[in-house]
Amino acid sequence: MKVTIVGGGGFRVPLVYGALLDLAKRVKIDSIVLHDVDEARMVRVASVLEGLSAEAGGGIPFTITTDLAEAVSGASFVLCAIRVGNLEGRLIDESVPLARGVLGQETTGPGGICFALRTIPVMLELAETMAEHAPEAWLINFTNPAGMVTEALQRVLGERAIGICDSPAGLCRRVAVALGRDPAELWFDYFGLNHLGWLQSARDEERDLLPDLLANDALLATFEEGQLFGGDWLRSLEMIPNEYLYYFYYMSDTVEAIRESPQSRGAFLLEQQREFYASGDEAPELALEHWRQTRHDRERTYMAEAREAAGIETEHGIDVNSGYEGMAMAVLEAIAGGKQAVLVLSTSNRSSLPFLDPKAVVEVPCVVGPTGAVPVAVGTVAPHARALIETMKDVERTTIESALTGSRSMAVRALALHPLVPSVVTAREILDDYCERLPDVDEVFRP
Repeated sequence: MKVTIVGGGGFRVPLVYGALLDLAKRVKIDSIVLHDVDEARMVRVASVLEGLSAEAGGGIPFTITTDLAEAVSGASFVLCAIRVGNLEGRLIDESVPLARGVLGQETTGPGGICFALRTIPVMLELAETMAEHAPEAWLINFTNPAGMVTEALQRVLGERAIGICDSPAGLCRRVAVALGRDPAELWFDYFGLNHLGWLQSARDEERDLLPDLLANDALLATFEEGQLFGGDWLRSLEMIPNEYLYYFYYMSDTVEAIRESPQSRGAFLLEQQREFYASGDEAPELALEHWRQTRHDRERTYMAEAREAAGIETEHGIDVNSGYEGMAMAVLEAIAGGKQAVLVLSTSNRSSLPFLDPKAVVEVPCVVGPTGAVPVAVGTVAPHARALIETMKDVERTTIESALTGSRSMAVRALALHPLVPSVVTAREILDDYCERLPDVDEVFRP
């Protein structure tokens, strides 16, 4: 079996390769191909993979290429995590809205819309290349904004395009630990869109355990979402939101915290990764150690602006059981290895959330097996959550249409209808600023 990694020069590719090494003990993987438009970054990452292979006493053969058709041809699975515009683009995604008093974050708010506008056309090229050269392959997408990008991909690949994110699984795991239970013993009733979801129950064979957790401030204080949102607000919701909903519920607090921060996360990552990729002549074992130290510094700053706004002084810890690489391997193993699993994924709604149409991509528990991901029925959800999901689905679809048709007016509409953007005037100003500073965005609207 051939596995292709698009975005093969990305910083987190060693995590994916390490996960593939572990999966290869259970599922036969013959070769791995890395693809990237930046060959120098791939060469740097390849040295880290060589270090991992040596450490493991042998690895999976891998090659690198800048030819996309060659990379995907004959692949059984294509794993994709790309960043159009690189981290320099992310810095602009974050800073443009913030200059106008609006949240600056890479996937939530205007930053996510801008990211999608320049990313969707590139991802559609990948989908079309796969349709021609690897029509039976599955595309496992981690490219952000993952739900919006996956919905665009499904126009070409149908349900063979599956979006993954580690946030829901991480929330469910932390809730289980707080309850003193094994996550495998519980059913987690999670629903929503990518980076916009809620956990509304955690059931064992007898009952829903979530009310007990919500009533216990001491237990809520033991995990990140409990600290972020606070017991009073969680009890008002009667649910536990995905951590990204902090930006909706506490928008002004987060904007203020980001403005007071000496450095945004995007700026930190840009500085950090420039140093890592510039150190290109290290031996594999030294490259691996350098990568691990850089990764540690990277992970501890995750969601730093939300934690700061919430008054949480501790750093984000690295959970060795989390990560999108683990989610990707679980999907791959369920499909290729026939090991059925229940995973929270982004895929077509079918009838999971009855207030959305069947083709809307949602993020819900899915039964995954050789035929792909089948979403389970969620049914009735809280009215405020439904309203926000419906609004954000309209924003997502308007953004997709803007990216595919080059309609500037639709981009303004997507920005203006986003709950975190205060006015149409501000939406127009933000889009003008993005087009001025990001050629990839300006290009979308050129005839």
